[in-house]
Amino acid sequence: MTTTTSPIPENIPEPGGPADDAPPDGAAARPVRLIHTESTTEIPVHLLFRDAPEPASVRLRPAVVARRADEGGQGTGGRPRPRGPAAERVRPAVPRIDPELVERPARVLPGVVGVFAGLCGAAGCAATSWWAGVLPPVAAEVLGPAAAHAGAGGLGPAQWAAYAGAGALGLFGFGGLARGRTGRAWVLGLFGRYRGTVRRTGLLWVNPLLLRRRVDVRLRHWRGEPMQAADRSGVALRVAVLVVWRVRDTARATLSVEDHESYLRACVEAALLRVPVAAPGASRGSVDSAQDALTRLVAEDTAPVGVEVFAVRPVRVEYAPEVAAAMHRRRIAALDAQHRASVLGSVVDSVEDTVTRLTMRGLVELDDYERKALVKDLTVAFCAGRGETGP
Repeated sequence: MTTTTSPIPENIPEPGGPADDAPPDGAAARPVRLIHTESTTEIPVHLLFRDAPEPASVRLRPAVVARRADEGGQGTGGRPRPRGPAAERVRPAVPRIDPELVERPARVLPGVVGVFAGLCGAAGCAATSWWAGVLPPVAAEVLGPAAAHAGAGGLGPAQWAAYAGAGALGLFGFGGLARGRTGRAWVLGLFGRYRGTVRRTGLLWVNPLLLRRRVDVRLRHWRGEPMQAADRSGVALRVAVLVVWRVRDTARATLSVEDHESYLRACVEAALLRVPVAAPGASRGSVDSAQDALTRLVAEDTAPVGVEVFAVRPVRVEYAPEVAAAMHRRRIAALDAQHRASVLGSVVDSVEDTVTRLTMRGLVELDDYERKALVKDLTVAFCAGRGETGP
C-alpha cells in the first residue's frame, strides 16, 4: 500500500474564469482540491478480495479526561462554583474558637506554704509592735519591763515599713488559701487573661490576685421543658428531653461563651427542629435512631465550646395542642382498623378449618353452591360470636 501526497497548487482555477488560466494541452486536468491536507491512497486490487482476517484484540488504555477550570471557577461542561457569600451559605457554619484557648493546669502551691507565710506575717506584725512599744496592755503586763524598754523608740519609718511587709506577707499567705473539692474546678484569670485551671483537691494556695471562677465538672443531667419538634410526617410535637453531659474543657466552657448551660439548651432546641422525632407509640427502633441522631448532632455543636454530651433522650413525647385531637381520632381509627383486620383474619381461618374438616372426614358432600352457602353462614355466625360482649 502506497500513499502519495501532491503539493498544493498556488493558482487554482475558478469555474467560469478566463481561458488563460486553463492547463496546457499536453497536461491532464487535475481535480480541484477542497481540503488542503488531502492525500491520495492507492490500494492493490488483490487485497480487496482476500478473506478478512480474524479481528485482532486491541489493548485499550484508560482514558483520563482532565478539566481545566477557567477564571470564573467553572470547568468544561460543569456548573459554576459559588464564591463569596453564596459559598458560605452552602457550607454549614462551624463555630471557631481561639486555638490557644485550651485548658491547662495552673500553678498552685500546697496549703501548708500559705499557712506558714500567714503565720510569719502575723509574727512579724507582733514583733514590730513589741519593737515600737504599742503592744496591748495585757501583752505589756506579761512581758514586763522588757516591753517598756523595747518601746522607747515609738513608731518611726522603720516600724511602719516592717508593719507593711509583715502585713502584706500575712495577707498573701492567708488570703491565697483555698479548698479544692472533687468534681469542682477553678478557672483562674489575671486582667482578663486565662492563667490556668485548678482541678486538685485539698488545701491549696492560689495567688490571691487571680480571679477565680468555680466550674462544676461532674457528670450532670438536664431535663428541659417541652420544646417544639416534628415527626417524619411533619406533625407538630412537644418533646421533653433528658440531656446527660459534663464540662470537658473548663477554659472554653467558661471563656468562649457567656453561659455554657444556656448554649447547651439552645443547641438541643435547634437539634429538635432539625431531626424528626419518633411519634408517640412508635417502635423501639425508631426511638433509638432518633435518639442517636439527636445525640450526635448536639455533641457536634457543643464540642467546640468544651461541653461533652453523652446522650439526648426524649423522655416525653406528645402531640401539639392544635393537632392533638385530630391525631387522637386518627390513632383510634388506626387501632380499630387493625382490630377489625385481626378479627377478620381469625374468622376466615376458623371457617376454612371447619369446612376442611367436614370435607376431609366425609361428614358432608358439598358442591360449589352448597360450599359457598356454608362458608357464608359460618362467617356470619363467627362474626356475630366475636362481636358479642360479655356481661
